[in-house]
Amino acid sequence: MPYQQDCTVLNLQALNSHTYELLLEAGGIAEEARPGQFVNVSCGEGRLLRRPISICETSAMQLRLVFEVRGAGTEWLSRRDIDDQVSVLGPLGRGFDAEDKRVLFIGGGIGVPPLLWAAEGAEHADAALGFARADRVILADDFSRVCTRALIATDDGSMGVHGTAMDAANRLLAEHTYDLICACGPKPLLKAAAEAAAKAGIPCQVSMEERMGCGVGACLVCAVPLRDKNGQVYYGHVCKDGPVFFAQEVVFDD
Repeated sequence: MPYQQDCTVLNLQALNSHTYELLLEAGGIAEEARPGQFVNVSCGEGRLLRRPISICETSAMQLRLVFEVRGAGTEWLSRRDIDDQVSVLGPLGRGFDAEDKRVLFIGGGIGVPPLLWAAEGAEHADAALGFARADRVILADDFSRVCTRALIATDDGSMGVHGTAMDAANRLLAEHTYDLICACGPKPLLKAAAEAAAKAGIPCQVSMEERMGCGVGACLVCAVPLRDKNGQVYYGHVCKDGPVFFAQEVVFDD
């Protein structure tokens, strides 16, 4: 069940010029959270809409969030001090089902953080992580710690594989077998991951990134076309029905 509570800032640090890591004392939210879920964070007085942020990890009743500054709200959040209070609603949404499986995790940009916790629970985890360039790479050491192999790809070739997360993923798929692919990032990456999984004959779970309003399915901001088990298209909500879906549920070409 979701909680709404004021959480204490334990630590805040910049991972690069655009990305921050926030550690919160989160009580029941951290205790109830599961990999792939998210929280809705209030970002200052006068801002009606909360900002959805994926959960990177939890431990000892603490919540680890990694977010990008994309506007005034997240800019406000990036300037919090130790012991400040931040209002958080969560945990929200449907997460990954990767426990006790051999999983290939494919992430792009800010879609990388929510994969980390899921990788920790997998029987065997490999990761293919894509970024624009070397100075935008985040969590590389964390993934190296929990994964057997963690390949980094950069668009400009300044670190790791020269190319996208899928270029790195295809190398791993050629060398290993997996029970599942889990992907998070821009929609073209999710579509490519779904196609690769279908070609390999294995299931695929994708975590979708959409703008959200309420975070609990009451508004229509994050409505997306989905397919039911009979192939009929309907509209669901990323916040309530996802953000994690099986790839066959998602209509990528809408």
